[in-house]
Amino acid sequence: QDMPFDDFWNRFFGQPQQREREFRVPAQGTGFFLTEDGYILTNNHITEDSDKITVTTLQGESYAAKLSGADSRTDLALLKIEGKGFPYVKFGDSAGLKVGEWVLAIGNPFGLEHTVTAGIVSAKGRQLGLGGNVPEYQDFIQTDAAINRGNSGGPLVNMRAEVVGITSNILAPAGGNIGLGFAIPANMAVKVVAQLKDKGRVIR
Repeated sequence: QDMPFDDFWNRFFGQPQQREREFRVPAQGTGFFLTEDGYILTNNHITEDSDKITVTTLQGESYAAKLSGADSRTDLALLKIEGKGFPYVKFGDSAGLKVGEWVLAIGNPFGLEHTVTAGIVSAKGRQLGLGGNVPEYQDFIQTDAAINRGNSGGPLVNMRAEVVGITSNILAPAGGNIGLGFAIPANMAVKVVAQLKDKGRVIR
């Protein structure tokens, strides 16, 4: 407002000058290796509209990552970095999870790298009506393991060290964790990853 040439602009063009500004904001999230040759799974809302993606491993090494494929409807994205011999996870059967079963959430809440929190499976098949980044296909695992901003895309692990979910959303009216976290089931992720790896997108 009140720029020196506003009157000039309004007089000759009859409308306020539209000043477009570009904002770039760094986003942090979590991901995990699926293969020893550098495929990584994370949330789509972490990588969407990104200019550059950098992956930092547990050992502190940084890699430029390429987006191999993404699916906004399930909020999953597949990344690829160059290299070999990466330690990778194994998926478990999310359909076999029981309410009350112990799980661990691993991630980078508020940039606190490699944080592990524990909780139980609070519910299965949970539907959310929150809008925004909530995936269209909803069959969430609900957990009370502490999940905060930065945990998105991290693994939800059972007591057999198998990934049974991918942390995606929290219900937090005040902005912090209140024990209502939600993860995308591993069984859904397995199907999506296969298509992202093969075609770069999910065909329905």
